[in-house]
Amino acid sequence: MLTYLVFLALFGASSSIEMTFTLQEHEVQCFHEVLKKDQKFSLEYQVISGGHFDIDCNMMSPNSKTLYKETRKQYDTFHHRTVEAGEYTFCFSNEFSTFAHKTVYFDLDLGDDSTDIGAEEGDGAHATALTQLESSAYAIHESLRLVVDYQNHHRLKERIGREIAEYLCERVQNWSIGQTVLIVVVAFGQVFMLRKLFDKPANRGGKVGI
Repeated sequence: MLTYLVFLALFGASSSIEMTFTLQEHEVQCFHEVLKKDQKFSLEYQVISGGHFDIDCNMMSPNSKTLYKETRKQYDTFHHRTVEAGEYTFCFSNEFSTFAHKTVYFDLDLGDDSTDIGAEEGDGAHATALTQLESSAYAIHESLRLVVDYQNHHRLKERIGREIAEYLCERVQNWSIGQTVLIVVVAFGQVFMLRKLFDKPANRGGKVGI
């Protein structure tokens, strides 16, 4: 029973859904999640690469009521507590983009909707000990989740920085190639012009008699 309580405290408190996907131009992708009533959740998303790093996002309740809607956002976080049970839908749109596809990351964090297990198991010193153990295990779990969140954010920042660095490197490389070609063309043009200036004119008259 003790092992079960620790396991439930560590893994039964909350869950998280993470995904990274590619959104093509003029495309909309929607995701669905069935949630209980009075359940807390948070939706965090970020554009990793593509275009101007912006995207449209909206979230709807089971009765098609708009809970969240933002346009041209690079990243954002939305917190909410459900007022009804059912299937919630959140969509990402890249319809405004004509040629740039986007790489999008999102994290749907479902909050704790469990009850106090220690109170259900009994009362007195035994229940107090279980509650303290459960609280310690839950605190460890939350600390580990915080570490995982920090790691995910650092990975996202590192990937965004790498994408920007590769984009700048490509631009600098193309500019350098263009400058090199231009220098070669100008050099050949100058050599040609100098040769034209110093060429001897051809003899136009005939031979002169003695």
